[in-house]
Amino acid sequence: MTLGRTLVLSVDRDDDIGWKAKVESPAIGRAACLKAANTLALADPEDSDVNAIFSAVKIYDELTEKGEETAIAVIAGNHLHMIEGDRRIAASLEQVIKETQATNCILVTDGAEDEYVIPIIQSKIPVSSIRRVIVNQMPNLEGTYYILKKFLDDPKISRMIFIPLGLAMLLYAIAYLLDAPGIATIIVVGVIGGYLLYKGFGFDEIVHSIIDALRISLSRGR
Repeated sequence: MTLGRTLVLSVDRDDDIGWKAKVESPAIGRAACLKAANTLALADPEDSDVNAIFSAVKIYDELTEKGEETAIAVIAGNHLHMIEGDRRIAASLEQVIKETQATNCILVTDGAEDEYVIPIIQSKIPVSSIRRVIVNQMPNLEGTYYILKKFLDDPKISRMIFIPLGLAMLLYAIAYLLDAPGIATIIVVGVIGGYLLYKGFGFDEIVHSIIDALRISLSRGR
């Protein structure tokens, strides 16, 4: 039997439970987690976080039946700003640990962005196990089209894809009208390459954090 109290934790880094289902987090306790999962399932039955939360509840029930001291919670980040969201995850986890008195954690995820979530959790509480919940689906053309459409309907994703592509195509059209197709190609490649580096090095999150800091400073100055 595990010494101390085990926290079964589901992490929704992009805050689908808040963005789609309007559920406040953290959700602490079996009833609150089930309510969050059911509400999200009704808002978006195909969201992978639904399965992760239900899996966390299942693990919680299994450990409880074995007589282990167990707690369960769902915490979430931010749908649009990852740095702000990660800070929220850290603060929420501190609150959960304080309320549940957990000494170790079983992390349940949908496998997305684990490399960002795991270090945050490990900095607050020992992680004794990680369970990744992957939903198997039959691949087909119609399903692929639907997944891509759903993917691009997300405001966060659409901004990342449509804005740089639209800008590159606009610059190409302008350069082509000026009878400089060679320059047009260079411009398009340069814009796309610059954007990929911008995202790859995480400059977007740095810019967001600077803007947030300036906004807070200005509001305090008033």
